[in-house]
Amino acid sequence: MSRVMPYQPQWIREDFVDFMAEKINPLWAWKKVKAKLVNIEMLSADFYQLELQPNNHFNAKAFLAGQSLLVTVQIAGVHQQRHYSIVKITETGNIVIAVKRQGLLSNALTRLALGSVLEVSQTQGDFNLDNDESTALLLLASGSGITAIYALLQQALKQNTAPIDLIYFSRDHAFDAALAQLAQQHPKFQYHYFNTIAQPQHLTLALLEAIVPDFQQRASYACGAVGMMHSIQEIYQQLGISARLKQEYFQVPVDESAEAQSVVFLRAQQQFSASTNLLSSAEHAGLRPAHGCRMGICNSCSCIKVSGSTKNLLTGEIDHHSNTPIKLCISQAVSPVVINL
Repeated sequence: MSRVMPYQPQWIREDFVDFMAEKINPLWAWKKVKAKLVNIEMLSADFYQLELQPNNHFNAKAFLAGQSLLVTVQIAGVHQQRHYSIVKITETGNIVIAVKRQGLLSNALTRLALGSVLEVSQTQGDFNLDNDESTALLLLASGSGITAIYALLQQALKQNTAPIDLIYFSRDHAFDAALAQLAQQHPKFQYHYFNTIAQPQHLTLALLEAIVPDFQQRASYACGAVGMMHSIQEIYQQLGISARLKQEYFQVPVDESAEAQSVVFLRAQQQFSASTNLLSSAEHAGLRPAHGCRMGICNSCSCIKVSGSTKNLLTGEIDHHSNTPIKLCISQAVSPVVINL
């Protein structure tokens, strides 16, 4: 005879505590990390630097240069989320991020009034410097990818003794003055800036060889738009030095040559055609799978691939195995696929 367990009410609910606490102080919460916008600075026409004062739940000491955090903002009653690279953590523990005014959430963030309160995550990601302080570095950035690279540079200037070169492609002057000043202050740091409107320039092997002749012997870190990321990945693969390259994407590339494939969400009993990454394809079909960063960092869209083959869009690896974990945002179907969602 089975025993029926008596109902045990949950006397204290986190959402109720948070609701009551924020009536007293908007930053108060039981567990959530909340942060108040205390300063906003224009870096260029559409690029802004935001300083956030977090509550006591934020672990500033855990931050490693190059990491990001997930920002959540309620827009028209819907919680919107996106990852932003952290420029730095100030001496007082405030978080500084840079936001390019593009897309729904980024537009909303740059228009918030001072004093607005957001929800943020703890620091996330593994786009960090290796510990070898004697290794020469090559840093490459384009567009808003400069945010993560700027954080790595600041850390490298403190800890590295070897030469550091930064190649930066941009259509505006965001961070340019600060980077030029750092180059003047640190003889080991060489700064190479290309304003791609005044001087159209793409990353090529010839350019790398001309600017940093010993780049093949350096540890390289790259973050930027799809075009530059594709170029650097292709160059390093051709030279057989991919192991020396560490990359951070803020826009996941898609294999546009791949054929559309049938995808089935098993539990939802939904079938759709996927020609881009699985998350975007599912959303295009009207589905709403859980997600966060859209860059393979936060694991919010992790799920089990029951069968079929998928390509990891960051590494290029093809996974043919059954019942394996994948992330929808960085996976593209290369055969019919069944997913346990």
